[in-house]
Amino acid sequence: MAADTVYLKIEQNVLVREPSVTLKDIAKITSTNRLLVNKLKQIKIYTFHTPANKSRKKKQVEVFSVLKIIELIGQEFPSVEIQNIGEKDFVLEYAPMDEIMWVQYLKTAILCVLVFFGSAFTIMTFDNDVGVGEVFADFYQQVMGTESNGFTVLEICYSIGLFLGIMIFFNHLGRKKITHDPTPIQVEMRTYEKDVDTTFIENCGRKGNSNDVD
Repeated sequence: MAADTVYLKIEQNVLVREPSVTLKDIAKITSTNRLLVNKLKQIKIYTFHTPANKSRKKKQVEVFSVLKIIELIGQEFPSVEIQNIGEKDFVLEYAPMDEIMWVQYLKTAILCVLVFFGSAFTIMTFDNDVGVGEVFADFYQQVMGTESNGFTVLEICYSIGLFLGIMIFFNHLGRKKITHDPTPIQVEMRTYEKDVDTTFIENCGRKGNSNDVD
């Protein structure tokens, strides 16, 4: 009798809310044998234990090799053939609960203030470095024949264009996106998350702290 083939897919970063982790919490599993899939989903993978000197709300991170997952499956179902179509190594992150809403809003407000004033400072510094004000003044005097008072159609159009350029570039206006493409911030955040996960995996691999086969 041919062995059942199970296809296993695990993302590079897996977030769980409960300390006891089973296979269904970290992986997508499929096979023609649906009964087997249901049994596989109940396999216990790992249990997070909160040290006595740490808060129960503190996040914990473990790095796993998919070989360890295949080994755990093989211990209970030795005749099953596993085909991995996901990551070879992945980060398992345990976060007991979400932050309180007012804390999230406070962090968002602080971030918005920092971004607003930081961007304003950057724009003003750039304009001073390249002498935008002087260029506008000279251009206005050459075209209009009179001296600029610093508040002309050039400055108004420049300000409007700057605002529209930022909105179009970041592809976001309030809660609505201008197009269906991911925003540059979303792209950078996904890139940052991948870099963080890769660093976790490589550091644990070098230190020998990853959950791998012997």
